[in-house]
Amino acid sequence: MSIKRKIVAIGGGDIRRATTIAIDEEILRLSGKQHPRLLFIPTASSDSEGYWLGIDKYFRETHRCRTDVLYLLNGNITFDTIKTKILSADIIYVGGGNTLKMMRRWRRMNVDRLLRIAWKRGIVLCGISAGSICWFDSGHSDSMSFYRPKNWNYINVRGLGFVKGVHCPHYDGKTLGVLRTARFKQMMRKIGGIGIAVDNNCAIEFVDDTFRVIVSKPRANAYRIYKTKGKLVSEKIPQKKEFLPIASLYKR
Repeated sequence: MSIKRKIVAIGGGDIRRATTIAIDEEILRLSGKQHPRLLFIPTASSDSEGYWLGIDKYFRETHRCRTDVLYLLNGNITFDTIKTKILSADIIYVGGGNTLKMMRRWRRMNVDRLLRIAWKRGIVLCGISAGSICWFDSGHSDSMSFYRPKNWNYINVRGLGFVKGVHCPHYDGKTLGVLRTARFKQMMRKIGGIGIAVDNNCAIEFVDDTFRVIVSKPRANAYRIYKTKGKLVSEKIPQKKEFLPIASLYKR
């Protein structure tokens, strides 16, 4: 039986209000386990204990997962412990927050390398917001708002490159009053390539060389944004039950 590589990139939502439950149920199904081992990585939220407690309660009580957390910012964890936690998980769930800070820390501690191994072994990789950006080549990030809340711009943060394209989570949302939709289009006009934008309560599920859009609210959508003949094009990605070839995401 061949190993399938699985990623679920979630645009946004609130687990406390169960707004992503349909997406979360698909993540659990992908694991193939009745009581999967779920590892939460809250680096982007500065290892927030409150964030972890919410995730733990939700997945342990609602979905009967065996939960664990990987804190990377206190300086007391060994590489062997990190490796054991990551490679013994059935599901790795990455939380939201400061994408730039998270990616810098991961690279410094070789977490990026371990996540690639996990991906190749068929461990389900998923996450929300920053935890959605990280799987792509790069992503539209509000990381600078954590450093300069009164004077900041969205930036393009380099991800792990497991999925091609520039990713924008919370496409229908905003940070500190700054709308993402117009700013992401502005970024794509400047840098080119293919943008993959996902609304809150929407996710894109990747299994090997196929994908599909899944939603937990009916009006949520995902989009392709790209330039052709000097014009910027924005297209809704079809929502179908069957998986589609991933190559269709990148056609122009």
